[in-house]
Amino acid sequence: MSGARGVGGGKPRRTPGSVLSGLAVAVGCVLFLGGFVWGAVLYKPYTVPTDSMTPTIGKGARVLAERVDGGDVRRGDVVVFRDQVWGDLPMVKRVIGVGGDRVECCDKQGRLRVNGKILEEPYLRSGEQASSSAFSTTVPKNRLFLMGDHRSDSLDSRVHLTDEAGGAVERGAVDARVDATAWPLGSWGTVGRPDAFKALPGGISQPGPLGPLLIAVIVGAVLILVGAAHGPIARRRAGGGTRRDQAAKGRVAASG
Repeated sequence: MSGARGVGGGKPRRTPGSVLSGLAVAVGCVLFLGGFVWGAVLYKPYTVPTDSMTPTIGKGARVLAERVDGGDVRRGDVVVFRDQVWGDLPMVKRVIGVGGDRVECCDKQGRLRVNGKILEEPYLRSGEQASSSAFSTTVPKNRLFLMGDHRSDSLDSRVHLTDEAGGAVERGAVDARVDATAWPLGSWGTVGRPDAFKALPGGISQPGPLGPLLIAVIVGAVLILVGAAHGPIARRRAGGGTRRDQAAKGRVAASG
């Protein structure tokens, strides 16, 4: 019994290939699961209920928004917020001005000015003016002036200019900052930070870690698949070698 076990029943010898495949699966699981878990902690999905952010984000699109503190928000960010005056529902708009900014519209070409600087807004619909109505306001401290990208079909800070805060929303009302559109599949893409706001004090915000998280998930999935495929491939090769050896022995026996 012990001799048979030592010859045919003992533990199979681990090859370098099997060790590497096991390591690949282990690392892949860490990257794949870790990326999903960390992404769920940092990001939250939202559905955009209207077309007020087209063409940047279409009606019914699902977006991935990074959970951020309102104090981290910069001009040009697309944010998810909730404000009682606006209806106490999650809304998605773009930050045009922050506390202390003078926001005015429009110049002769129909463009916005922030602190006297003309804004070029490439995210607007082609040929659309920055606003169909003229206005001029100073954003109160710790508040944000918000506008939709579809200016002719967006109920935003302009509608609330006569409110006590002049249409501006508290920074604390911001729940998250949109980093990408995830659905429908044809609209997948990141939501960038416009260069027009770079020259203003404070500049623009940095992209969130969504890119590295997606890379980690993809690399993890590839490592898992490659590592898991090693065993069947190795067994198939070993089986083919055994059959060739048996065939060769049969030919030798026949010739003898």
